[in-house]
Amino acid sequence: MHTTVTPFTLRPWREGKGYGRRTGWRGTSAEFGEVTVEAPLRQAVPETLVSELRGGLLPETSYETRGVHTDVVRLPTLNRATLRLGDALVAVERNRLGLTARQRGLRLRHGGDAYRLWAGNRRSWTLVREADAEDPGVRVAVRGTGRLGGRRLEITVTGRALPADLALALVFAGVDRAALTRGGAVRAALSRATGFWAESQY
Repeated sequence: MHTTVTPFTLRPWREGKGYGRRTGWRGTSAEFGEVTVEAPLRQAVPETLVSELRGGLLPETSYETRGVHTDVVRLPTLNRATLRLGDALVAVERNRLGLTARQRGLRLRHGGDAYRLWAGNRRSWTLVREADAEDPGVRVAVRGTGRLGGRRLEITVTGRALPADLALALVFAGVDRAALTRGGAVRAALSRATGFWAESQY
């Protein structure tokens, strides 16, 4: 069901200590109810990091990264990732060589809907469901503000949104999006070049 969404906010939350500690973001949408992003889930499988969105009227959504690099990062990354919305896989494509924010952004496809997601900076991102013959599309903008205990994510929706639109946008609160920014893309390219050079010396 397409719904007009009033602006709302997610704030950091934390529960427990030690191995049982849980962290992420939480807030309430007037239209879709309480939303929780747990990032990351407690690690149950080696070399795997998972963040999950659940709650309210949104479909449960998970973002999973696998690989040895998960031992040295805090959140799932854009590499070797799997995105699930409910029981369905979401196709994800990325142009590592893009020059602009939109060119570096992700292309997602779920069912018959096509999406684009790009980062404005390290704390803000936008997801757009592209228009088609029957629907003008929608834009979900997430803006990170504040510092330390005052951090929050302000969500603004332009157009009439589906539950899937919000779920796909907000699960990325639990993802390391740095490689979508200009600085992050440069660091990633240098890292790849250094790795290729090191391998060529053997």
